[in-house]
Amino acid sequence: MKITDLSITLFTWDNIPQTSYGEHKRFGGSSQLGLLAISTDEGITGHAFLGSSRQAADIDAPALIRYLKPVVMGQDALDRERINQVLWKRARNTTTRAVGAIDVALWDIAGKAANMPIHKLLGSFRDRAPAYASSQVLPSAAAYAEQAAHYKALNWPAYKIHPPQAWREDIKVAEAVRNAVGADYTLMCDPGWCYNYEEALRVGFALDDLNYYWYEDPLADQDLYNYVKLKQKLRTPIMATEYPQAGLDSYAQWIIQSATDFLRGDVAIKGGITTLIKTAHLAEAFHLNYEIHHGGNSLNNVANLHVMMAIANAQYFEVFLPDEAQKYGLVKDIEVDATGHVHAPTEPGLGAEIDFELIKRKTVALLR
Repeated sequence: MKITDLSITLFTWDNIPQTSYGEHKRFGGSSQLGLLAISTDEGITGHAFLGSSRQAADIDAPALIRYLKPVVMGQDALDRERINQVLWKRARNTTTRAVGAIDVALWDIAGKAANMPIHKLLGSFRDRAPAYASSQVLPSAAAYAEQAAHYKALNWPAYKIHPPQAWREDIKVAEAVRNAVGADYTLMCDPGWCYNYEEALRVGFALDDLNYYWYEDPLADQDLYNYVKLKQKLRTPIMATEYPQAGLDSYAQWIIQSATDFLRGDVAIKGGITTLIKTAHLAEAFHLNYEIHHGGNSLNNVANLHVMMAIANAQYFEVFLPDEAQKYGLVKDIEVDATGHVHAPTEPGLGAEIDFELIKRKTVALLR
């Protein structure tokens, strides 16, 4: 099954609400997504989305066309591992997001060719998974407490705070949320790489006392030295490795140095479904959870969901709030049911219905 064409349709995403998940993620207004289409000589087309509400696709798309398209043209679309190895050799010229988009589209082709969902090709482990609400930065501790109580009332099994990123205030937020939901409700805290070691330790001790389930990315994303020290001091499990943007080998030192309790990744930051499966299985070999991060756009989240359905060592599916800043471009997006679960896609390939009419209306460029 030969690849005959690759194109990216850039389309606008307007009316994104002003949203923050910390100093590293502030956005709103307009952005662009890219619909990647890989065509084959057997009439099967694979798709992926490029970009997000805060990272416009026009940043990555030209380099993908210039550096990655030439090496995939004419290749067998089912030779995903071989193509993946070639793409990673070109990663210095482009981005992991571009590598990931091509990989996701190739998995979409494979699923469609086999007439089964991607998670079935991978080897399904489950057909549903518990979701958690992942907060935006909110104006007060009371606002976090109210939001957490709301999602608990909807039967969502867990809630994660993105706090204001000032350690004293962050502790007050963590306390207010725990008081609002009770002692047994599952809570996580993600301060987004904002603390020095001493601040991270003080917040970590507070989270220990408050029985938080995990403490995510408190230190700079490559500060292994201090992560090792921090992990030795705390009872609350540490979760790192979401960044840097890199592939399989970036996880090795975190495991060797015992610098984190859980590993982390998604198809955009780590370069596709192929990398996620490899890293999830690497984590499993060390009896570590591999918790999947939000994918940045709706179709990436579908790809993440397929991976989650195919691995045993991921516990919760992340749903960023608010929906209006995260969901776009699909006719029907992933929904959390009345029991707080998301469900495995059932259609071939990615199994998501792309809103081609919306994309046609919002198209600003076609890159080939």
